Amino acid sequence: MNDPHATGLLNLRWSQVLVDALAAAGLRELVLSPGSRSTPLALAFLRRPEIRCHVLLDERSAAFFALGIARVSGRPAALLCTSGSAPANWFPAVIEADLAGVSLLLLSAARPPELTGWGANQTVDQHGLFGAHVRAMYSPALPTADFAPAYLHRLSARALADSRWPLPGPVHVNLAFREPLLPDGELAEIGAADCCPVIRVAHPRLLPDKRLIADSAAEISGRPGVIVCGGADYPPDFAEGVAALAGRLDWPILAEPLSNLRFGGHDRSRLCVYYDVFLRRRSMVALARPEWILRFGGFPVTRTLQDWLRAVAPARQIVVSADSRWRDPQHALGVLLQADPTAVCEALLAAAPQCAPAHWRALFVQAEAQAEALAGRYRCRDNFEGALIAALLDRLPAGHRLFCGNSMPIRDLDAFSGSAAKPLRFFGNRGASGIDGNLSTALGIATEGPCVALVGDLTAQHDLTALAAAAGRDIVVVVINNGGGGIFGYLPVAALPEFERAWLTPQRIDLVAAARSLGIAGERAGSLAEGLATFDNALQRGGATLLEVIVDRQASTAQHQAFWREAAADDDGKSSAASQTQPWS
Repeated sequence: MNDPHATGLLNLRWSQVLVDALAAAGLRELVLSPGSRSTPLALAFLRRPEIRCHVLLDERSAAFFALGIARVSGRPAALLCTSGSAPANWFPAVIEADLAGVSLLLLSAARPPELTGWGANQTVDQHGLFGAHVRAMYSPALPTADFAPAYLHRLSARALADSRWPLPGPVHVNLAFREPLLPDGELAEIGAADCCPVIRVAHPRLLPDKRLIADSAAEISGRPGVIVCGGADYPPDFAEGVAALAGRLDWPILAEPLSNLRFGGHDRSRLCVYYDVFLRRRSMVALARPEWILRFGGFPVTRTLQDWLRAVAPARQIVVSADSRWRDPQHALGVLLQADPTAVCEALLAAAPQCAPAHWRALFVQAEAQAEALAGRYRCRDNFEGALIAALLDRLPAGHRLFCGNSMPIRDLDAFSGSAAKPLRFFGNRGASGIDGNLSTALGIATEGPCVALVGDLTAQHDLTALAAAAGRDIVVVVINNGGGGIFGYLPVAALPEFERAWLTPQRIDLVAAARSLGIAGERAGSLAEGLATFDNALQRGGATLLEVIVDRQASTAQHQAFWREAAADDDGKSSAASQTQPWS
């Protein structure tokens, strides 16, 4: 006959060994959502002092919160929840982590196999729940009296290693328990677990192929080219490495905001941050015809840069990938270097290629200066979302973090951020580019220090309950309220009679009152000047604040359209119809 007390004690002992092993393997952050089936594991984690436990009720928010922790720390973060529909709520964040290459460890508690498929309550088949979106999936056997700690030690080390290399991403471990989940009586500290060995795992630094480097350096030597840096978690020394390579080649660097190359003390003399402006001009596209393009990081998300890459398709592309993925949606890749990006820069630099013709970079310097002057005029305008972006960045202290939401904010950040020596660090969920979980991700980032989140009104409402976890964190959430999905106003659907109902979808929720009801400061500003003053106060005060800035959507849209018309206008004053009516994807 089974001894219920022994079963509960076994569950707790087994869980303690697993958690000890995860701690030994380097896990330091856990986000757990309360539940019954996960009780033995939750208790073991809560009693492990070196693992910081964050408790969030909503599993969807918890998953994005863990995503933010993993992004800012560069280390895996773990999730824990109960059985049933609970782990399914992780799915949007799992997809983002998969596409963005973020390390997550998914620990889902489960019912025992004899209950699965037999109509038991809160029981679903969780094996393979996340399909191809995880790097690995493990289903250890139920705890038994003769379980092997050595297996749990190695499973823990392997699961965390799988989440980091060769392609960072989520790993799912499904953990079944029989009832009773805990032993009867007081749950005093149980005996110490067996000594958990530290299993050392080293990931290689991928070095580029010497022959391919030599061939590439010879082919690009003395030729006109461009370096394109998309969003990525680059190595710490990449900024200096790519700047040195650009200096040697005398090539411009087109750097997206999430490349984190626009701000910092590295050499920024060859950076172009206003390409979204000057690449709209027909004359510039006709003149800027590189023979070679060297791409690092993710494929550009800016439609203008995508269109330009397509327009110069005869140019050969060298794509540098730090992992196994091919980032080549236009099927234009000519050379693939799967290697550490800094190592590629160092190897090409050591090959001593000749610089491009003198007139080549001068073309981009002039275009960048003209575009900066145009953006500067609009950065001073009131009731304009682009102006708000620039003003916020000017006010951020050195070393601050900014999470930028999708839709309009990330596009305005691309066009109006500018560049400065002040170090800032930018984050965004551009793997799947959804508006779900943006506030939760920003809150996860705020666990490492002060953070500003810049989002739209629909994005804020979509993840509003995340603010329940904001109390005690140093975060300012700036909500640009332009009366709905303003980005759709730039797309062809804006002409449809159903536009407002099905795309714009203006909401009536009081975001400030909602924030206050969730225990954080809420402020509303009716103008850009008022919003900036309130923002300054929130930064100085510290803690958590939601600042809603009301923007007249029609006026802001008119300013955007005027800006893009000027940006696309050639010397003859003409611009393409696409540039006037559809500035973004």
